Amino acid sequence: MFPVEQLLPLLVLALGGAMLVGPFLALVRPRAEVRDGELARPPLGRSITFMTIGLVGVVWAVATLATA
Repeated sequence: MFPVEQLLPLLVLALGGAMLVGPFLALVRPRAEVRDGELARPPLGRSITFMTIGLVGVVWAVATLATA
């Protein structure tokens, strides 16, 4: 088990990692088949914004866990 005081940094690390990796993979490898009403590629601005927020969260969480 992990100490309860490290719960928030671990959750931020998981969420930040997902926000960093998910949009990156969507940009690198878009869907092969596009259905009606869907975009062929994800919006670049939104993806970069999500990746930036995710990177900030990951850096904060790693720094917090490293100093604890």
